[in-house]
Amino acid sequence: MARKMVFIDTSLCTGCKACSVACKAWNDLPAEKTQRISSYQTQADFTPNTWTYVRFREEYKDNKMRFNMLKLQCFHCADPACMKACSSNAIYKTETGYTLVDKEKCIGCGYCVANCPWGVPKIDEATNKMSKCTGCIDRVESGIKPACAQTCQPGAIHFGDRDEIMPQAQARVAELQLTNPKAHLYGDNLMGGTTYVYLLQDRPDAYGLPLNPTTPISLTLWKDIVHPLGGIAIGASAAAITVGVIVNFVRGNYANRAKIIAESHDEGGK
Repeated sequence: MARKMVFIDTSLCTGCKACSVACKAWNDLPAEKTQRISSYQTQADFTPNTWTYVRFREEYKDNKMRFNMLKLQCFHCADPACMKACSSNAIYKTETGYTLVDKEKCIGCGYCVANCPWGVPKIDEATNKMSKCTGCIDRVESGIKPACAQTCQPGAIHFGDRDEIMPQAQARVAELQLTNPKAHLYGDNLMGGTTYVYLLQDRPDAYGLPLNPTTPISLTLWKDIVHPLGGIAIGASAAAITVGVIVNFVRGNYANRAKIIAESHDEGGK
């Protein structure tokens, strides 16, 4: 299957939260008790049972208040930090671009949680397994839109093949930039290119998003440099030991040493 893309046009989002409800309904995720955080936001963060929610950010300019509303879920990066960090190879990529977790392999180490630049993965304390948005991969592979895209009434969520959706997203940005120069795409060039790409009408931090999300340097150093070099060093050490044993055997060093030890033992026993 072709690589997929979900384009979220924040200029059309009304903050109805139907996407979050649809996600819970399709994935059989239980309801959770929430409380008002600010304005209309009642969900503070992802949880093992909340894979998508709407963030509301109020911004006052020229005596006017504007909502920066944003539907959040896993971005499904092309080069995901969570997969690089996973110590049990439980996280993998699909041909369609989604980043998924094999619950059978997950050991609940939490490295994915610590290294995701968006703080998406969460560990379920009840199962000690990581949980996050799957992108409705079961629907996608059956030719059906993700639940959030299917239910979005104002048409803010668009789904399809990346080659088809990306030109539409770029055209929409160009249209908005005629009246709002700040309009831009977010995610298309981040973390290798994300499956979920946003049209933002303001800077990323106005929505509570990192300006330049990256894989932590410590993780890159460990996985790409230190760990491979460690393996090479261990392999080189093992090879050196093996060669040394063979050389000493050929030279008869072990036999001579055994003879010397035996003679010393006999002399000591006299």
